[in-house]
Amino acid sequence: MSKRATGRSETVGSASGHLLVCRCEEVSIAQMEQACRMGVDTVRQLKMATRVTMGACQGRVCRQLVESWFYSQYPAARREAELLSQRPPVRPVTFGQLAEGGSL
Repeated sequence: MSKRATGRSETVGSASGHLLVCRCEEVSIAQMEQACRMGVDTVRQLKMATRVTMGACQGRVCRQLVESWFYSQYPAARREAELLSQRPPVRPVTFGQLAEGGSL
């Protein structure tokens, strides 16, 4: 995470392995590190292997953090073609609201 975002200069790469990066899917730095050791070499593959950014917020909270961590750990990784896509709804809608129908 950048200094601008946190007010501190340390990066996510220096954080504890048990730090949750994606709260929605409960993915930690240790899980992302393990996926990378098992052969993940792009951010998209990391997403598919760990479900990071696939939770209720659809990456609005963690996408930048995940990309920042990944590229700080693997600076030679393909950056231009593999950025995570963000497809959030206009606003979050619960299943209950969908079941009720009517005006959202």
